Amino acid sequence: MPESNVSKPYAAITLGSNSFNMLVAQTVGGKPAVIAKYKRKVRLAEGIGDDGMLSEDVILRGLDCLAMFASMLKQHHIAAENVAVFATATLRVITNADEFHRRALPILHHEIEVISGLREAELIYQGMVATTQGDGRRLVIDIGGASTEFIIGDGSKVLFKTSVPMGCVLFNQRFFNQYPLQSIDFEQAIDYVYVMLAEHRDQLLSLGWQSVLGASGAVQSVVSVLQHRDRPAIISLDILLAFQAEILAQSDMGLSGINGLDAEQAPTFASGVAILIALFKCLNIQSLHLAGGALREGVLQLLADRIAGY
Repeated sequence: MPESNVSKPYAAITLGSNSFNMLVAQTVGGKPAVIAKYKRKVRLAEGIGDDGMLSEDVILRGLDCLAMFASMLKQHHIAAENVAVFATATLRVITNADEFHRRALPILHHEIEVISGLREAELIYQGMVATTQGDGRRLVIDIGGASTEFIIGDGSKVLFKTSVPMGCVLFNQRFFNQYPLQSIDFEQAIDYVYVMLAEHRDQLLSLGWQSVLGASGAVQSVVSVLQHRDRPAIISLDILLAFQAEILAQSDMGLSGINGLDAEQAPTFASGVAILIALFKCLNIQSLHLAGGALREGVLQLLADRIAGY
């Protein structure tokens, strides 16, 4: 590959309510090629108090991760103009977001752009399109820490998008905070999803889709457990109900008896399974596959286009 066809490196940083992510890439032959990935489960939404403020210990957890990202930016020799930093639900809603921005700036040396739920949905869909083979009408679901996005599209064209304020970290606090968990915890969580989705359900169902893709940590966790057990990476309602039964049989918060579940995924596993069960039932989903990419890949594509002058 001639040197002229390879761009300078660039970095897409996304500050989610559950995970902070950084992708470093170069454009090779017109497409972003990822050279490095960094991720940390910061669980930002855990720190939202009753007053709507983010707690000091969680702010420090977030800033510590940004310091790690900053050192990686330096290591990869990435110019400031080739970095994009986007934040989602938690930084949209907390009342002390300005303080987080003020303390983050001297660490990251880059402004954080807080995007709306609809902008997030758009970028999630573009990230899926850039990384996932297939055609026809697709429903994409991204279950985050504090929001869940739903997008229906044909090819690269978005037909419907929305962002609903529910997610795994918030569900942990509301429904899954006392172990051992009980059936009533799942029932209440599932009922809540129905309520939250009520205003969008008819429109989603009337548009319809040929396939459903999940673009989130919740879906990745289920798929990785299935792969660990040498089972197909296709999620069905039966699989989710079997996982619910396994979760209810555990007595500890670490869900240590669930074969194939790693310690980092365990804290939000029950919430993710509950939300997925509710969505399968509410939207009559038959099967769901893991998307190749989502928000961070969408931001990466945005950066690649910007650097190419599109």
